[in-house]
Amino acid sequence: EVSGVGRRREMELGLSTTGDKTLDEAVRLWLQYDKNPKTVALVQDLVKEGAVEALKKCFSSRMEFGTAGLRAAMGPGISCMNDLTIIQTTQGFCCYLEESFGNLKERGVVIGYDARAHPVSGGSSKRFASLAAAVFISRGVPVYLFSDITPTPFVPFTVSHLGLCAGIMVTASHNPKQDNGYKVYWENGAQIVSPHDKGISKAIEENLKPWPESWKTEEALKKPLLKDPFQDIHTQYFKAIQKHCHHREINKSSEVKIVHTSVHGVGHTFVQSAFKAFDLHPPYAVEEQKDPDPEFPTVKYPNPEEGEGVLTLSFALAEKEGATVVLANDPDADRLAIAEKQKSGQWRVFSGNELGALLGWWIFRCWKEQNSDAAAVKNLYMLSSTVSSKILRAIALKEGFHFEETLTGFKWMGNRASDLLDQGKTVLFAFEEAIGYMCSPSVLDKDGVSAAAIAGEMISYLATKNTSLSQQLSTIYEEYGYHISKNSYFICHDQEVIRSLFERLRNYTGQKDSYPKECGRFSISAVRDLTTGYDSNQPDNKAILPTSSSSQMITFTFSNGGVATMRTSGTEPKIKYYTELCAAPGNSDVTRLKKELDELVDAIVENFFEPQKNKLLPKPE
Repeated sequence: EVSGVGRRREMELGLSTTGDKTLDEAVRLWLQYDKNPKTVALVQDLVKEGAVEALKKCFSSRMEFGTAGLRAAMGPGISCMNDLTIIQTTQGFCCYLEESFGNLKERGVVIGYDARAHPVSGGSSKRFASLAAAVFISRGVPVYLFSDITPTPFVPFTVSHLGLCAGIMVTASHNPKQDNGYKVYWENGAQIVSPHDKGISKAIEENLKPWPESWKTEEALKKPLLKDPFQDIHTQYFKAIQKHCHHREINKSSEVKIVHTSVHGVGHTFVQSAFKAFDLHPPYAVEEQKDPDPEFPTVKYPNPEEGEGVLTLSFALAEKEGATVVLANDPDADRLAIAEKQKSGQWRVFSGNELGALLGWWIFRCWKEQNSDAAAVKNLYMLSSTVSSKILRAIALKEGFHFEETLTGFKWMGNRASDLLDQGKTVLFAFEEAIGYMCSPSVLDKDGVSAAAIAGEMISYLATKNTSLSQQLSTIYEEYGYHISKNSYFICHDQEVIRSLFERLRNYTGQKDSYPKECGRFSISAVRDLTTGYDSNQPDNKAILPTSSSSQMITFTFSNGGVATMRTSGTEPKIKYYTELCAAPGNSDVTRLKKELDELVDAIVENFFEPQKNKLLPKPE
């Protein structure tokens, strides 16, 4: 039923001119529900202009709520992040939590947000967080809404620390400036996994009409159900990560100079506080990038994973101050990149896998210093995702602790860590190659703030031995075996092209499950397909890791010790590939190993990607 206001809007707009009844109905409903004057005006203008294609883009399909929550551009319509879609999403999530927890009204939820904003549509992370809070408060649910921007790790920390039912972080992490996101954590402090995503998605569809109180943010934010956890959590978080500080005296006297950039995100004050908690000298902050700025004016992509381009200003400051190491967080401070000045004067940006090796080695070394009981190592676990380096497996085999791999994404590592902790195990460390590190079980997700402080201590300790990060990495590889990796991606917006590329690999000889036996001169010894559940390494050809038909992922193991995984991204229009060559300890001919891996990657691109190459865009330089 369309309200009087909605009818007047229809008459003003002449909606039938789109010539598409379904589209007309979607726009009609939008104008009936939306109370944000900016997004209403944007839709009205599109209708007046007869911009049917633009309207279809906004209204043809609702953002899909997956295990990563939501992530999309800010703007009008059901396919974008805006006031109305935030309200609809939160109403669904609230109903799902009411069904899942009988004590939701006693325990409550936490909501955090970064500094993103979109002037054109009036959307911002803070605004979206306030609307989400209003929805929960309207149902009598206590809400711990941070009064200021926070790093993403603060939300899962708060869920665990206060024993809440769930957490929401409004952020698009390192995505382009026009994007925003809605990330959800369950009561165990880990990101949600299936079937919660499907249950939430269904509940959203059943609660699209805004509840009367959902728009009333000003009233909601004055109610006693609203609490601000900022000061308490700030204190408790730094107290928790201090447990991982093992060399305070070295930290106090260290003369190592470190530069830090938050890339216009939230990380600056929190990393400064983390260094203070470890008694480390404060890192030099990149002035142009230390304060939050949703325009990200000094970088093309606000993603330190992209490497040198994002770190140009950091290198300049390091040269000026005589610093040898650069630390960089992404805008929501859940990731960490590190670069080190080499003797040649060049800067080396470490890959996520290389940092995983360094931090894994360091954290185990610190644990060993604290634990004299040799048998205790049997209770230890380290985790990494299946597309990440297997260096932790090599260290675990030699040192006697347990290593497990999970599916891609910290949601899997966080939930597995939660299970192990419930069993009384110790989870020391988890990482993924996309510069994500979990250095403390206080946060069951990647955390760039604690990782920065722990890296700072490692750097200070190595300096007392006159050792650089690069030298220590070589020492690790010499002891446990070189693990050389090379990762990249192609951009592809056409789902059909992606589907046909992966289907060709599944039916390589024209028959079902006839995967390739070689790739150029390289022989393939095993294939695992986590889209279909096929694994040639298993007696029944069935994969052990969970499978998902909604995403593409195939791993090839080669006879020369190489492993290559091709997969689609869950948040970006990318086909990613990850390759690694694992050598036995003692094989230190790095030049030959790198040449072998380069040739393997060339063969993969030529044989597996070539048929669709003209429809794929290479990774931008």
